[in-house]
Amino acid sequence: MRLGSGTFAACCVVIEVLGVALFLRGFFPAPVRSSSRTEHQAEPPAPEPSTGASSNWTKLPPPLFSKVVIMLIDALRDDFVFGSKGVKFMPYTTYLVEKGASHSFVAEAKPPTVTMPRIKALMTGSLPGFIDVVRNLNSPALLEDNVITQAKAAGKRMIFYGDETWVKLFPQHFVEYDGTTSFFVSDYTEVDDNVTRHLDKVLKRGDWDVLILHYLGLDHIGHISGPSSPLIGHKLSEMDNILMKIHTSLLSEERENLSPNLLVLCGDHGMSETGSHGASSMEEVNTPLILISSAFERKPGDIRHAKHVQQTDLAATLAIGLGLPIPENSVGSLLFPSIEGRPVREQLRFLHLNAVQLSKLLQENVPSYKKEPGFEQFKMAERLHGNWIRLYLEENTSEVLFNLGTKVRRQYLDALRTLSLSLSRQVAQYDIYSMLVGTVMVLENPAHPNSRWSELDVVILLGTMGHVLSLGASSFIEEEHQTWYFLVNTLCLALCHEIYRNCVLGDDCEPRRCSHGERGFVNTAPALPDRSIGHDELEPHRASKSPTSLNTLRGWEKWMAMASPWVILTCCRLLRSLNQTGVQWAHRPDLGHWLTSSDHKAELSVLAALSLIMIFALVQRRCSLTSKVAMALGLLGVYCYRAAIGNVLFPWQRDSKDISKGLIEARFVHVFVLGILFTGTKDLLKSQVIAADFTIKTVGLWEIYSGLVLLAALLFRPHNLPVLVFSLLIQTIMTKFIWKPLRHDAAEITVMHYWFGQAFFYFQGNSNNIATVDISAGFVGLDTYMEVPAVFLTAFATFAGPVLWASHLVSFLSSETSSGSALSHACFCYALICSFPVSAYIILVTSLRYHLFIWSVFSPKLLYEGMHILITAAICVFFTAMDQTNTKS
Repeated sequence: MRLGSGTFAACCVVIEVLGVALFLRGFFPAPVRSSSRTEHQAEPPAPEPSTGASSNWTKLPPPLFSKVVIMLIDALRDDFVFGSKGVKFMPYTTYLVEKGASHSFVAEAKPPTVTMPRIKALMTGSLPGFIDVVRNLNSPALLEDNVITQAKAAGKRMIFYGDETWVKLFPQHFVEYDGTTSFFVSDYTEVDDNVTRHLDKVLKRGDWDVLILHYLGLDHIGHISGPSSPLIGHKLSEMDNILMKIHTSLLSEERENLSPNLLVLCGDHGMSETGSHGASSMEEVNTPLILISSAFERKPGDIRHAKHVQQTDLAATLAIGLGLPIPENSVGSLLFPSIEGRPVREQLRFLHLNAVQLSKLLQENVPSYKKEPGFEQFKMAERLHGNWIRLYLEENTSEVLFNLGTKVRRQYLDALRTLSLSLSRQVAQYDIYSMLVGTVMVLENPAHPNSRWSELDVVILLGTMGHVLSLGASSFIEEEHQTWYFLVNTLCLALCHEIYRNCVLGDDCEPRRCSHGERGFVNTAPALPDRSIGHDELEPHRASKSPTSLNTLRGWEKWMAMASPWVILTCCRLLRSLNQTGVQWAHRPDLGHWLTSSDHKAELSVLAALSLIMIFALVQRRCSLTSKVAMALGLLGVYCYRAAIGNVLFPWQRDSKDISKGLIEARFVHVFVLGILFTGTKDLLKSQVIAADFTIKTVGLWEIYSGLVLLAALLFRPHNLPVLVFSLLIQTIMTKFIWKPLRHDAAEITVMHYWFGQAFFYFQGNSNNIATVDISAGFVGLDTYMEVPAVFLTAFATFAGPVLWASHLVSFLSSETSSGSALSHACFCYALICSFPVSAYIILVTSLRYHLFIWSVFSPKLLYEGMHILITAAICVFFTAMDQTNTKS
């Protein structure tokens, strides 16, 4: 049986998906987790070093604090506490920072700056793998040694309220808990009220040792309206009042039992200037960390500036504070200010325990650990510590003892800093075998010789190769949108040249155009005929006898054909001004910022309404009457949904008092989306099962496409609706005045769709930065967190550009010919054009795996490429299905 090119391409893409998955498995290996301390008895702590003496401390020191309260505010940026917002909205916290018994730090979180990996870093002291950004959606139980597990083993009673990620990571660890869904970002009120409502009764009780509170409202406000929203100030004030309530309660309890407690205020990550997070900008990685306790007495005039530390340092500090072993995989250093009020012997004991733990971890991960500067510093500190102990036990209280103690402490702190830095560099452990096998599978892609090339083919080839080569530089990945903007502009100029040459040369160029159907980007592909051409005329040798369609255009149509590339260039230039993206210029103001400001809600409302009207005008032309009605009502529902949640205004609505979650309106639109998709699918099945006429199938495909357009209109923010309008407008212009008149073959049309799909990915405001993913789109119409719909909606909203252009490609090719050959060649070409960047990029990432920006730049791009290849596989399977439908018809 001969395998069709569409089926062959789909099989190749499936193999490519498996190869990419295997490569990702090697590049993002599951982190090694040790369960030794949870399943077996913990190793005895290292004894206190001594020289010529027998009276050593061999047990863990007692806890420094009676109770510990951890108040974690999701997405709390450091400037929200230490900046002007903190002074204005968090006065009590500001007082504690500036004059109270506290120590303040700016804790740096490593990417990915999403919740689950950051909780792991806070409690284990280790650096989670980058792939944890995916596991963040459904967190598995944490088996790695951590503070929570150690506290439970020590008999500590722990209570938790807040983000249910903690409950998933630490099942059966809390004696009492109440988890709230973290992904339902539309809610920023109840999600915090569910935490606070437990406080009064818990603070009055004395039957707990550790209380953990994880507040989510601030993060949700950031996702919805950004860090400049007026809602941010109200939420910070709410958090300040809660912290004051907790602190005063702990102080009252201390007066009774005369034992200090510890209150920790921290964030898991920050938020970018757009309100999202996940990447490595300063606003996303810098979080406040404040340790508050009566043990940290401050003398008058004692000014304590916020020091920069690592987020992983908290695990070792909490372990020492609770009298627990430091987690064995922790790469953090004890925050020394938390123990500087203790006697010198205790200080050195704590530092020694931390240094021993880090040195053991270094020995397990670095074969040449003895040559590491940190290990040498540790051994020197340990020897000096032994000498100090000998003098101390001899009851030597001279100045020599004091000076030696100071020197030992400084030596330990230097050793801890160096050891922590060395271990942090060891996080990239790659499975080279899996990476190589995956690379080989990806590189085995279809390749067919090409005999004849036109200028447009050369532009396409050079543009594709240039894009691939650009992925080897971190700056080009961060600003990849510039590459695609340049490529689509160059494509428009090439099309302009081709149109003008045909119009000016006329019949002189006809022989060249006649052979156009016999050439292609990857293989022989038939020219796309008009609908009036019969099935027999689809053969390449017959298509070659057709005259150039530009000669058959009427006067105004020919002028429109000549003007169409410039219209498209104008549209692209306007879209570039809508959303600043990338890294270097993302902070600069753009039209989107202007439209989304509260002062321009009326202008945004008018723009949204006009955009929805244009969408209907451009989409309805080929829909059935039922789908036209559903589309009109659906687009009306889109506007009602945005008005309900306060993004836009009705003409009679002058304020935002009636803001709701818009559940009814969004679900109203979802019903019409499903109805249109069902109608289109029914027509497709009808055309296949009962061999209905060709028109039913083309209408069915267009209705599926229009249903996806309606879904995109619902999920897009109002200021992004012009992106959808211009996408439809460009498709309409190119269909009528470029692809049909110039008789481009299936390969060229496929590559153009691919290029514009990539460009529109960035026109939406997306980038290779994880923080630009709009997760709020995943909860449009949902009143609770449902993983599968939320993931689907988020992925569709993110990749709407490539998906809509690929869907239009299927609809266009199917409407222009009833033969399956065009779709087969399109499938083949789409698979090939997608394999180029994926194949090249995994080779580049392998060679650059120790690059400085591997986790902040190259890895996010690798995840995007992995997602894109999955979408490509789905598209090629759809191509193949349509190919089979055409063949049967």
